[in-house]
Amino acid sequence: MTSSDRFDSYERLRFERREHGVLLMTLSNPGKLNATDGTMHAELARVFRDIDADPSVRVVVVTGEGKAFSAGGDLDWIGRQINDHAQTMFVMKEAGDIVRTMIDCEKPIVSAINGVAVGAGLAVALMADISIIDEAARFTDGHIRLGVAAGDHAVAIWPLLCGMAKAKYYLMTADFIDGREAERIGLVSKAVPADEVLADALAIAERLALGPQDATRLTKKALNHWLRQALPAFEASLAYEMLNFLGPDSAEGHTALLEKRSPNFDGLTGG
Repeated sequence: MTSSDRFDSYERLRFERREHGVLLMTLSNPGKLNATDGTMHAELARVFRDIDADPSVRVVVVTGEGKAFSAGGDLDWIGRQINDHAQTMFVMKEAGDIVRTMIDCEKPIVSAINGVAVGAGLAVALMADISIIDEAARFTDGHIRLGVAAGDHAVAIWPLLCGMAKAKYYLMTADFIDGREAERIGLVSKAVPADEVLADALAIAERLALGPQDATRLTKKALNHWLRQALPAFEASLAYEMLNFLGPDSAEGHTALLEKRSPNFDGLTGG
């Protein structure tokens, strides 16, 4: 059954109400592998407040339309941020809101990572309370490839999930990780075959929805104090990322992505 009311205004997020208070939320940017554009980014920054405020929702499952979860930021949208202070400040607030509202949302969030996940989409995938991934899916934080610091979510949660050594390696190299390795190092809850991802996530969501709501929500709230302690580091990383958008590396990284070549950061900044 398609949901109505507060979720009707969303363009890049589709909603389906299922039994027992489970809400299925699907990232949708057709033809672009659900890449995050300005509209989706703005909607992700407010949707978890709407979910939290809806008394009929007990658990939310987040997945991507088709064969991708979310293939990073839309390059046209990213390009508008480079060397634009006002746009950078605007995006910084939204990016911070995505992470903070997911931490503060009382309802459990389950991600069904059905394919490639990069950028803000990856933030939603890994900030979820429980994450189920296609064992063959590949993802990367990707910020370094663009020439900006890892800011969206990773500094807050990756060290908690997989430890500092692995977090530093993957965030500083932007190497891709597949679902099996992500489960092995603790970045996700479970890795399963592709055709089981959504079904498994929905089954877990139903189990949570039928469980004791106060106890489940308060357990999440208590555990998320670990993440709240990491918010100063997260805020710093977000500010550093946005600072990089005002420098030459991001312009070169963006151009390289558009031209589908390796970036040449040699000599642009640093020393």
